[in-house]
Amino acid sequence: MVLALFGIFASLVLLIGLAYRGHSVIAVAPIAALVAVLLSGAPLLASYTQIFMPALGGFIVTFFPLFLTGAIFGKLMSVSGYAQNIADSISRLFGPKRAILVTVLITALLTYGGVSAWVVVFTIFPIGKSLFEAADIPRRLMPAAIALGIFTFATAALPGSPQIHNAIPTRFFETTTFAAPLLGVIGAIVTFTLGMLWLNWRQGQLARAGESFSDMTHAEKTEVRLREKELVGANLVSADHSPNRYDPLKSSETMGRGRLSEGSPRFETARAGSATHGFLGLLPILVVVLVNALFVYVLVPSFNFDYLSTELFGSTVIASVVGVWSVTTAMATSIAVIFLMRPKNFRTYVESLTKGAKDAVLPVFTTASEVGYGAVIASLAVFVVIRDGIFGVSENALVVSSISTAVISGITGSSSGGLSITLGTFGAQLQSMAIDQGISMEAMHRVMAMSSVSFDSLPHNGAIITLLLVCGLTHRESYKDIGVVTVLVPLIGVLVVLGLALAIGAF
Repeated sequence: MVLALFGIFASLVLLIGLAYRGHSVIAVAPIAALVAVLLSGAPLLASYTQIFMPALGGFIVTFFPLFLTGAIFGKLMSVSGYAQNIADSISRLFGPKRAILVTVLITALLTYGGVSAWVVVFTIFPIGKSLFEAADIPRRLMPAAIALGIFTFATAALPGSPQIHNAIPTRFFETTTFAAPLLGVIGAIVTFTLGMLWLNWRQGQLARAGESFSDMTHAEKTEVRLREKELVGANLVSADHSPNRYDPLKSSETMGRGRLSEGSPRFETARAGSATHGFLGLLPILVVVLVNALFVYVLVPSFNFDYLSTELFGSTVIASVVGVWSVTTAMATSIAVIFLMRPKNFRTYVESLTKGAKDAVLPVFTTASEVGYGAVIASLAVFVVIRDGIFGVSENALVVSSISTAVISGITGSSSGGLSITLGTFGAQLQSMAIDQGISMEAMHRVMAMSSVSFDSLPHNGAIITLLLVCGLTHRESYKDIGVVTVLVPLIGVLVVLGLALAIGAF
């Protein structure tokens, strides 16, 4: 028993350590599962082919339509220029000096509109960089501002969000993505407000300390040192004022590209743009939200889906698939709308379909591999000890579901992976507890979705690592602020929602 528990711990350390160092979870997850299986004495090949792979495949079978349509939609939003239209419109509305607020709002809007987090990171970075430069805000705060908009309230708290984190519970609780709307809105307001308060306070603190956007990052300092060594070795530099001396901050091409300060050409062009042109970028996002709602509240009640109970269609019910169906339909409709809005770009959009489809493969397999890992761990006999420990924390289903989701999401470094593992392992038991205690499945849905986007953002989270790489910053420079707005603040939001649910009987 002790050796088996050590095996699980060792496998987690391996998974977190390798993921933190940038290795793909697709390769790391089965290796980590192998360690746990070997030390537990369970059959090795059977655990891989009969447990790991079916769990991986089951996740892909269920949720790949969401990843596929989401990636294509995000690609089209980018190549069509609509994402940039939204950014320019919001910049004009609030002004470039409110760079943090504008960055958070843009990322949140794109996220709530259904654009994949991986796509949003690459889309928002050049926009955020220009805004931060214009406002002279230290670059170390930029990843936290982007993370607050992507990985927190817009993903799992706002009702109707088409992100995978909000869709996963629908399969288990027979809910919709609009579950517990009041609790979700309250949680979103709390998370957004606290996150902005922290970022604004940090902006003032760093300004008082004399930090600015022009301060070199760790990567730039390293590059300067390496360049100096190369020049000295080649006898090309002998003094600090040599014309050959490398300085990444001298060039406006390096640091000023895309500048949005008032008076600059791009800012004046953006200001001159018509409001109608800016609002065009919002239309595809509005289509996603509206079609999602219409599918759930109009289409489903109006048609007979009894045929789903037949063996041909998996002997299921509409409540089990409506979450995936509604979001997939909404995304597909919005993709068609983008095509119709600019028919002249048809050929470019068709090419983007292929690129978007390719973009969907890595995220879905990454998450599915984590689900496979969780399934293997849950199959080990020693996992009963862990399960009993989690369920021993409280007798309330909401509390147990929140803690188990947050902890497992933190272990795997993935909110969607942790949520899938928790529901796949404990879903039936949690549902039974909730029914016995008179707790609604909608409250369970919202609490678990919000809990998944908390501890998942620990340093080994793949999306956090990607965000830092894109921004050219290190964990030491930026993770403190990322951790506050994506771990501490969402946890407070969950506690507020959980407290309200328990206090006013929102179940």
